[in-house]
Amino acid sequence: MRLLVDTHALLWWLTDNPRLSYAAEAAIADPDNDVFVSACIGYEIAYKQRLGRLPALPESLTRRLEREGIGAMPVSLGHALAAAALPGPHRDPWDRIMMAQALAEHCHVVTVDRVFADYNVPVLW
Repeated sequence: MRLLVDTHALLWWLTDNPRLSYAAEAAIADPDNDVFVSACIGYEIAYKQRLGRLPALPESLTRRLEREGIGAMPVSLGHALAAAALPGPHRDPWDRIMMAQALAEHCHVVTVDRVFADYNVPVLW
């Protein structure tokens, strides 16, 4: 299975937070799954750290993702255009990009956020 891990799920995975569901934890850890994060979460995490809304991670995000075997999925022009074309009122640009990536790249999104299902994006939680 191909997984695209949402920001909160990634942070919970990296910090062993019990809010991460058992199913999500098992799927991320399963070596048979291809696990990715959207490249745009690097900006989201760094921006929230700069605002003081997230603490600094104890090691570089890039290094930690490599160590965990989690790939970074680039945001292509096609992803960006598809995100802009998604219908409906959902205004979070990061969610919209992840929705477009998941649909184009045939991924399940690992997220607690129910809005993804409203856009027919497969969700694993």
